[in-house]
Amino acid sequence: MITRRTQVALLAASLLLTGCGGGAVAGTQGTPLPSQEPSEPSPSPSSEMSVEVAPQQIPGLGPKTWAKVPADARQAVVVTGRGRDSSASTVVLYERTEAGWQAGASWPAHNALKGWTDHHLAGDLRSPTGVYTLTDAGGLLKNPGTKLPYDRGVGFTAPGTGFEGEPLAGSFDYVIAINYNRQPGTSPLDWTRPLGAGRGGGIWLHVDHGGPTHGCVSIAEDHMKKLLLTLDPDLHPVVVMGDAKSLAR
Repeated sequence: MITRRTQVALLAASLLLTGCGGGAVAGTQGTPLPSQEPSEPSPSPSSEMSVEVAPQQIPGLGPKTWAKVPADARQAVVVTGRGRDSSASTVVLYERTEAGWQAGASWPAHNALKGWTDHHLAGDLRSPTGVYTLTDAGGLLKNPGTKLPYDRGVGFTAPGTGFEGEPLAGSFDYVIAINYNRQPGTSPLDWTRPLGAGRGGGIWLHVDHGGPTHGCVSIAEDHMKKLLLTLDPDLHPVVVMGDAKSLAR
């Protein structure tokens, strides 16, 4: 028998500067929803909640991952990898409303050739798992209208071919810097590496070229453009990324 309150649904579906490790030309810049019954306490991410409202935490995220999501984040790009060693993943943009976290469309994506890691190193061909803020964007093409600071320039040229022989041209037409081992508030092309060069960097969301990346996450150009138009600095967007098992920890 379905009661008015049920458990929160968990485990739902979810460049290097030089172009995810190889390719770009160096550039120049850089209250939870109140309970339906006021006398009852508001639900926490792991408690029961009313079936009449959206989840108070993002489905698929375990307590360790959820604890890293900033309290002021109102937008979250969730990248869920198919497996620890897989380069296939799915991207969903969640937005927090007064009713809870609402999921947008689900988009196919690529991540690094060898999958995911909790300790990313330069050249390991794995994408870093974790929760990172999103503050800066750029690309070879003109600003499509994003509210994020946008750096346009030839530094976003992506020559050569990918791991499956696919051309990389156009991969950096639009990019969003993932704030892993970089200085927020600078161009995605900025070389500053707070953790040191050995920990890699230049991890971006960028246009998909039809194959695995060196460390970035890539989605179709139309989806990148939509993401750029949707993300709002005032909503403190983050990316939550990793294979499904790691995110569920």
